[in-house]
Amino acid sequence: MPDLSSGDRSEEFQTCINTCFSKECSQNPILPLHLRFFSWTCEDNCKHNCIQKITNEAILHNKEIFQYYGKWPFYRLLGIQEPASVMFSILNGYVHYRYLPLLQRNIPDSYYMKKFYIYYAYVGINSWVWSVIYHTRDFPLTEKLDYYSAGFSILYSLFYGVLRIFQIRNIQQTSIWAIICLSAYIAHISYLHFIKFDYGYNILANVFVGILNNLLWIGWSLSHWYKRPDDAWKPIVGVILILSAMSLEIFDFPPWWGILDAHALWHASTIYLIAYWYNFLLEDARIESFRESKGKKIDK
Repeated sequence: MPDLSSGDRSEEFQTCINTCFSKECSQNPILPLHLRFFSWTCEDNCKHNCIQKITNEAILHNKEIFQYYGKWPFYRLLGIQEPASVMFSILNGYVHYRYLPLLQRNIPDSYYMKKFYIYYAYVGINSWVWSVIYHTRDFPLTEKLDYYSAGFSILYSLFYGVLRIFQIRNIQQTSIWAIICLSAYIAHISYLHFIKFDYGYNILANVFVGILNNLLWIGWSLSHWYKRPDDAWKPIVGVILILSAMSLEIFDFPPWWGILDAHALWHASTIYLIAYWYNFLLEDARIESFRESKGKKIDK
């Protein structure tokens, strides 16, 4: 978990939870089934109820809203901590799931990138499954698995992007590049897991990989601008949309109506972006497969 936030350091909050612990948790009460299903304890429930009580009073009296344990206060839905982020994560995962059969059906087996795009769909599904789990219940383990899977998804995008942009078909070269990426990922995860779970470092590492991938696709777009005027611009537009969506994370704010915060809106925006990118990959695969079938020289 992040360092204690101003909300959970406050005397008001500490007094509230201490009172709740002593009154409600001293005799091991049985919580409702939906809370027990998501592993809520009496202490956890006290913290949530105190957060909601203090936040509602702050809203009523037009006072500042604080974060608690590194997170904004959200209304809980049937034991789910962040309902909006959970819903949007499900929809993101569904987009990957929806495009998986389209990749399998519409890309010829002879096209060298087909299997890597299919792997991308599985990687994306895995990433959003862990996002759903993490936003449902925030535990140290679910948080790490969410971060690790998201990092792997970002790195895998760079992995297949390099293969496509530089037309790498050679098995040996592909294997070397795969070993480089996998080694970097293992080193990254090992540092976070065994040495220090550094949030700042993790963000910088993911941003670096993401920016590198974006720059490569921008370079591809510019170099193919006159060769493929109908679609070469699409990666650049995709990069602009991604950067615009990411700005939501910069302008952080308390959740609207206790439901929608900047992070939830970021997840909402990626639903369309994923579909946009899959459509480009499918179109690009169609064009490249057609060129290969006609025996034309593939541009680099």
